[in-house]
Amino acid sequence: MKTKVVALGALLIACVLGTAAAAGAQEPTTTTAPGATTTVPGQPVPSPTGEAVRGTLFYEDENEERQLVEGVDVTVDDAAGNEIATVTTDEEGVFEVPLPGPGSYTATIDIDTLPEDISLRDEDRATLTFDMAESRTRNLLYPLQSGEGGGGSGSSFFDRAARLFVEGVRFGLIIAMCAIGLSLIFGTTGLTNFAHGELVTFGAIVAWVFNVTWGWPFIASAIIAILISILMGFAIDRFFWRPLRDRGTGLIAMLVIAIGLGLLLRYIFQFQFGGFGEAYRQYNLQEGIEIGPVRIVPRDLIGMGISIIALVAVATFLQRTRMGKAMRAVADNKDLAESSGIDVNRVIGFVWASGAGLAALGGILQGLSEQVSFQMGFQLLLLMFAGVTLGGLGTAYGALVGSLVVGVAMEVSTLWIPTEFKTVVALSILVLVLLIRPQGILGQAERIG
Repeated sequence: MKTKVVALGALLIACVLGTAAAAGAQEPTTTTAPGATTTVPGQPVPSPTGEAVRGTLFYEDENEERQLVEGVDVTVDDAAGNEIATVTTDEEGVFEVPLPGPGSYTATIDIDTLPEDISLRDEDRATLTFDMAESRTRNLLYPLQSGEGGGGSGSSFFDRAARLFVEGVRFGLIIAMCAIGLSLIFGTTGLTNFAHGELVTFGAIVAWVFNVTWGWPFIASAIIAILISILMGFAIDRFFWRPLRDRGTGLIAMLVIAIGLGLLLRYIFQFQFGGFGEAYRQYNLQEGIEIGPVRIVPRDLIGMGISIIALVAVATFLQRTRMGKAMRAVADNKDLAESSGIDVNRVIGFVWASGAGLAALGGILQGLSEQVSFQMGFQLLLLMFAGVTLGGLGTAYGALVGSLVVGVAMEVSTLWIPTEFKTVVALSILVLVLLIRPQGILGQAERIG
């Protein structure tokens, strides 16, 4: 009977996500770019399905009025480095390049063609890499600013450090939301859940299906996705992990099963959703808000607020409610909690459900800031483990502190090293802290032997 229920659950997941596969067949987004001029011989052959990349270059002057930038060159190359075309922005600051088809591309802005008093806010964003799905038009954003030095960085070291710190806090809060469930699952069951990243991806994709494929408003889609993820987390424990625990399956065997489950779900997502990143329908292009030296778009600011509220709610729940105290008791000593009359299976089921809901919320916020992809959770998984281990295994507060340290360290490190190596910095900090304090920042030392 349980096998049939699991099979039906897997079929339900495939049906929900299967609608995402039909998204590629929707009508292409139509855009026009008046006056885009090709500065190299020949035009790219447009794809019959209408893929294209476009953007609008502008900056805000000292009166906070938008000024369009004309005459800037943007070059688009394919994944092999072959040039597709170089176009020049028109009088409305618009550029557009038709692409030969789906695939990976790079777009590079020529900073030497920027006006004398205009520069990129972040020189690292002169070249953008993006994936193009079938029948889509992709918008690119090159944040510009006015200031002396034309084509230079246009900002002080302090200003850039402040921006990266805020970005690190935003990213760390998302990692923390995803990692708290991972930490509580480990604390209550001893399982190192390598499939937790797929719960992040599941929530983000379900929200995308409701928002883009079915046309629901983003907020309603996000709420429905979180509720479905909560049910999904509870069902995974009830019909998959609990039978394994009841049979006395060892933690090593369950670890291997978790790895296999993660691989299975990841490639189900890829098969149904596709291999390219996708954006939600709302809140894609927003103008930034200036807060001192920091410029942040409203969606990221609101996302940080939601993350803080969610984490404070989790902390209050763990400290003040009966279920929260039971969760802490099971995490501290499972056998003692069970002998005290606590329904351990009920507590573990609640941990799985709440952990899946938090993972879904983190995935939705990350997909809103970046893009939704089939491997977004897997890309966050190593950082979640780093945050949990750094803060202290099995503790929710440790996961929060460790994740914030990881997020801030990753982003601020790009002041001195290339962006591609920022993950190495976070893991190096993890190794150094564990050499000094093996139990983690908030973990408790245990006597062995």
